[in-house]
This record gives sequence, structure tokens and C-alpha cells, in this order.
Amino acid sequence: MALILDIFNEHHIMIKNPVILVTGGTGSFGNAFVPMTLAKYNPKKLIVLSRDEMKQWEMAKKYQDDSRIRFFIGDVRDKERLHRAFNGVDYVVHAAATKIVPTAEYNPFECVKTNVIGAMNVIDACIDNKVKGVVALSTDKASSPINLYGATKLASDKLFVAGNAYSGEHGTKFSVVRYGNVMGSRGSVIPFFMAMRDKGVLPITDERMTRFMISLETGVQLVWKAFEDMVGGEIYVKKIPSIKITQLARVIAPNCKLEFIGIRPGEKLHEQMIGEDEAYCTFEYPDYYKVLPAINNWNASPSRIKEGKSVHEGFSYTSNNNTQWMTDDQLQNFLDSEYK
Repeated sequence: MALILDIFNEHHIMIKNPVILVTGGTGSFGNAFVPMTLAKYNPKKLIVLSRDEMKQWEMAKKYQDDSRIRFFIGDVRDKERLHRAFNGVDYVVHAAATKIVPTAEYNPFECVKTNVIGAMNVIDACIDNKVKGVVALSTDKASSPINLYGATKLASDKLFVAGNAYSGEHGTKFSVVRYGNVMGSRGSVIPFFMAMRDKGVLPITDERMTRFMISLETGVQLVWKAFEDMVGGEIYVKKIPSIKITQLARVIAPNCKLEFIGIRPGEKLHEQMIGEDEAYCTFEYPDYYKVLPAINNWNASPSRIKEGKSVHEGFSYTSNNNTQWMTDDQLQNFLDSEYK
């Protein structure tokens, strides 16, 4: 963004005061990304594209005195609208998605239209408008997917990675960031437990269940890191702590009884961000991993690997084999800050 350089090419040309666009920008991610990016990078223009006029109306009230913000009604399914929206844009963050697992299972055609066809439209519109860099948001569910949402996001990830070959060596650069549960985001387990705790009983799918936890702020910072580091085709995976679902319930609602109801359709016992099959093209850095694509031998590209170290054979990054675990105090501090 202002300091997010065009570090994607050999000349490392600084792009000052860029124009940035975020799809699905009125969601949880967008509501964190917009103020953080305005404060850190002072872009010339930051465009929020989404299809929900009411959320845009509410969000616009917060920025009515900020001339850098623009709101654009549109759907990633509508390629013509994207072509109009992306005109003159330097960087795109693709956050729009159909992401509620049961919703995707019961509305599969709609999920595919947004997550797969929408990704194709974003890629085409970015290339045609000569957008410099694109970071697409992914999910742990795209790693060895067992539900439709995960399968569509795996397809989306593959599309964005391959988009680098379509745009050519000096065209638009595409990369992906992948992370697990965003703490406190709409539809996630923390607000669900918070809403249920007065009822005296919390439904738990399985007492063995573990989950990755990441804050919205950390998710935004990972997107910034991708823009600063990307050559094209990388999948960035932030090192984040895990938590047991029973620990989460105990801290949020210590006086509640836990009712174990069984795993829901399309749900995993443990989350996976990097699978064993990806180990051969995964590299480790101090606070993140980078999965490089095997196509075009990009997993052997020194400019992409940089100072990374190959992970060991059979490596996987799952919420139950994690070396980093969230403590009760860390969770309580988050709850105290977000739910005053």
C-alpha cells in the first residue's frame, strides 16, 4: 500500500499513494482491514466493494469525513461490474466468499458461483485492468477439504495461483493467505458461545476438538506481509495458537454445563492448514509458512523461497499437532477487550 511497494518485480519500484480495493469489504475482515490500512499506508483511495447496501450504509457513516474511502455496490459474480470497479486500481484484496459450511452444503450452486466463478471473474478483471497485486483470502478448510466450502476455496486457491501464469512475468501478481478461525468474527464459535452462555448449557460437538485461533488484526497483517513479500503464487500460512474447544467453553462460560452433540456434517475434529502432501513445497520462516506451487517449478524458485527453510518430510500443520497453544489468560484478555 503506500509503503507496499511494487516489490513484485526485479526493479522494486515504490508505489506511493496507491488505490486499493477490497471485495466483500463490509464483512468482518473488511471492517478491520479498512481502518488499519488507512492508518498505516494512507492510500490515495480505498474502495469497499460488496453487495449488501445496508452494511455499506452503516459502514459509510463511520467514514463520512474521510475522502479516501469509496463504496461500490457489486457482486464478484458480475464480471462487467468488476471491470468497472477495478479500473485504476493498484491492489486488490479478495475477501468476498460464501463461507458458512451448512449454507454451502444446502446451496451448493450458489457457493460455487461466488467462490469459484467469482474467483475467475476477479482474476480476469484484475489482469484486464493491469492491477499490480492481488491477495486472496483462503481458509484452513481448503487444505484436504471434506465440505463444499473447503472444496470451492481449494479451487479458488488453485485459480489464483495459476493466475500468475495467465498474466505473464510482468503482469498482475496473485498470492493467497490461509488462516483458521478469526476470533470474534461473525458466525464463529466465540460469539455463539457468548450468546448461549446465559442458557446454562453449551452445545459442544466433540470434547476432543481443537481449533486454530487468529485475531482480525493478525489476519490483516498477514495480508500486508503477502503484498510486501510476494513474487506470485505463494500461499502464506501464519503461525498461530491452537485451543481446545472445551477450554474455550470453560473460559467463556465457566458455570455452563457442556452438552456433547456430535460432529456436524462437513466438520473436522481438528483443523489443518498444511497437509503432508504439501510438505515437499512448504518452507518455514520465523512467524509463518509459505506453500509454493509445483507448477512451473515455482517451488524451486529462489526469489520465492528467499530465506525459507524446507520443512521435514511428512510435515503437516494442524490444530492438534501445534506447538503453540492459547492460554486461558490470553483468551480472557481478548474477551475483555472485545466484549466489554
